[in-house]
Amino acid sequence: MFTDKKIVVIGGGTGTYSVLSGLKKISKNITAVVSMADSGGSAKKERDEWGLLPSSDIRKSLLALADVSTENSLLLRQLFQYRYSQGIGVKGMTFGNLFLVALTKLLGSQAKAIEKAGELLQIKGKVLPVTLNNFDLVATYEDGSRVIGEHSIDNPKHNGEIRIVKLLTKPNVSVTIEVKNAILESDVVIIGPGGFYTTILASLIVEGVVDSLIKSKAKKIFILNLMTEYGQTYKYTASDFINGLNQYFPFKYLDYVFINKAPIPNYILKKYIKYHVEPVVNNLSAKYPFKIIADDLLSKRMVRKEKGDYLNRSLIRHSPEKLARLCVKLKSLL
Repeated sequence: MFTDKKIVVIGGGTGTYSVLSGLKKISKNITAVVSMADSGGSAKKERDEWGLLPSSDIRKSLLALADVSTENSLLLRQLFQYRYSQGIGVKGMTFGNLFLVALTKLLGSQAKAIEKAGELLQIKGKVLPVTLNNFDLVATYEDGSRVIGEHSIDNPKHNGEIRIVKLLTKPNVSVTIEVKNAILESDVVIIGPGGFYTTILASLIVEGVVDSLIKSKAKKIFILNLMTEYGQTYKYTASDFINGLNQYFPFKYLDYVFINKAPIPNYILKKYIKYHVEPVVNNLSAKYPFKIIADDLLSKRMVRKEKGDYLNRSLIRHSPEKLARLCVKLKSLL
């Protein structure tokens, strides 16, 4: 049964949140491996003022796996989500991030703080940072220019149409032993969706992650993004994503690629125009060694921006339920 499988989800942000939210309803053996590259918004304060690794993506994964079966557990989850819309110094930050900072100071370790927060939220599974070392992303572009920092890549002041040709960490950082073991012992690994360079590849380029993936006997699934991203994947087709992934993690080790085939509503497309964003076109063919599964993966829920949130966010998301159902349908995973 799929429910008995050890599942590892690699990524971060709202993409991983969607995957975890669906999987937790059918499995308790889930490990979220979260990118630690974030450098914008509250992450900048956590890095610069408190000398800590960013916790926003960690918080999202904890919330996705959190128990909501009782009134108190639901209230605690809502508390972790609460975002301050006023107040000098905390405006734009969430209570969950501040809680994780305080818990780290009390316990003397971010790893211990994440584990304890998971216990308090009664999460179904584990949330692990891909590395406990501080680093920045460095992107090199087609024109030879370089940009340092996740936030500067994700929110470009340069020409966002120019493609990234190389991504690395500065300095070199290594995967934690907990993450390495989770990947090696897993039955299923799900990569993505999420910011292709700033979340997905940001995790894969951490030393030891790809080696562990290659050695792992797990079935490996890559979930393609719904939309392109200006500054990261401008005008990317599905094959561009696959070829980009291949540069860091050979696609010959993939078993499945999921891609959405449901049309994006016109009113959403109109809103995306000003962001230079388009739906990812499926131009994949049978020449690839993995099985391509095109299905309706689109959530019908409206995405409303939180009060006090000043970062750009996606307007549409993958459906947690549809992703989970699709995984269950795959006979090779049963």
